[in-house]
Amino acid sequence: MANHTAENFFSRSKLDRKNRVPLHIQIERLLQDLISHPPYSYGALLPDELTMATQLGVSRGTVRESILKLTRQGLLERRKGVGTRKVQSGLGPWTSLIGEMSSKSVDHETFLFQILEQPAKAKVSEALHPRLKLSSDEDLRRPPYELAKNGMGIKATHASEELIAVTAGRLTARLLKVKMGTPLLRRVRMSYDANNCVLDYSEIHYNTSVVSLTLIPII
Repeated sequence: MANHTAENFFSRSKLDRKNRVPLHIQIERLLQDLISHPPYSYGALLPDELTMATQLGVSRGTVRESILKLTRQGLLERRKGVGTRKVQSGLGPWTSLIGEMSSKSVDHETFLFQILEQPAKAKVSEALHPRLKLSSDEDLRRPPYELAKNGMGIKATHASEELIAVTAGRLTARLLKVKMGTPLLRRVRMSYDANNCVLDYSEIHYNTSVVSLTLIPII
């Protein structure tokens, strides 16, 4: 839904004061509808209680009652000094290849690890999160989204990926110990925060002779 901000949403959603349904229950239903759409479905912060109360024309206590009930139901979470947002189940290990392998009890080992500083390609520089600043003291073997969450409170809420059939070039052939031209599967993955900003961009090449991926649609 376009322009699904709280301000626009509440301006279109009027409370029915003649209805026998109490106002706090009507607000609960409005909030449930609001957090079912981006950016709030991804964990963006809701407006504060006073702002919502002003927009809806009710007391702050009425809004708080609605929020507390949704919090008890496990739909919202409130953090002091931060705000209120929809409870996120998170991406779990899916956002990390190593975490994904660990969740499936697949043994893994890092044979080559390099950290290089170099100019980003155009598509990468346009995608990456401007607030994600890492120092040399960070353990860069950890996924960037974990560093962002623990160090800056930026949480990965959703992700996208693309699977592409490619052939091994000189570098990938040497690293994967295959012949140049060997069929590979390239997996391009990006993780995003609640504001749809990219936290990390990764390209993974699979040797299809030893690794297979199965996609199971959820209907």
